[in-house]
Amino acid sequence: MKIVDLSRELYHRTPSYPGQPPIIHGVWKTHEEAFADSGNIQGNSVMFFSMPDHGGTHMDAPRHFGITGTPINEYPLENCIVPGICIDLRHIAPKAEITPSDLEGAVKKAGVPVPNKGTILLCTGHHERTFPRKEYSTENSGVNVAATEWLAKQGVVHFGIDSMRPGPEGTVNSLVHKACLDLDITHIESLCNLEALLGKGQFTFIGLPMKWRGGTGSPIRAVAVFDIGA
Repeated sequence: MKIVDLSRELYHRTPSYPGQPPIIHGVWKTHEEAFADSGNIQGNSVMFFSMPDHGGTHMDAPRHFGITGTPINEYPLENCIVPGICIDLRHIAPKAEITPSDLEGAVKKAGVPVPNKGTILLCTGHHERTFPRKEYSTENSGVNVAATEWLAKQGVVHFGIDSMRPGPEGTVNSLVHKACLDLDITHIESLCNLEALLGKGQFTFIGLPMKWRGGTGSPIRAVAVFDIGA
């Protein structure tokens, strides 16, 4: 078995989505302080964090798209461990719309079918090109509504992308979110290391969210698992 980590590292003030709260990570109690509190027996350090439920590599819950959508604590776990493929879209220009024909061509080039009730990960190269510079939050390419509809027609439960949003910044991105609610699919944002999956065929994608009551999304530890013994 081989596991490929697809998750951004979280750290204090790591880039977060424009207009959302910052990601805060700090020391609540040091080993020395805890050692003194224990009567000089054992010092167990504790840290704390504060972040939006859309911080770092995360899954959007349908609740994010509309009040009728499923919150993250009720999102089916069966959709979090699914077969997946990754396609190469690095030739798409920054800020450009990814179209159905772009997806069709990339899937054909990958040589593996889109798995039913699975996921498709879109390697745009955006994270590799821009993270953690300011361009990371603005210059991504992304799917348009027609491409989102195409993805849904392939029978996926979600799709993932290596940027902060599924569509290009602006109106198209808002419409893609609306389409996801209408089409009953969701997406995973801020993936990284997708280049490591290209040309490797199908894998098992795992991305389990935290059980936030009423949450609109959740950070996940996203991985691709290859059974090298198969």
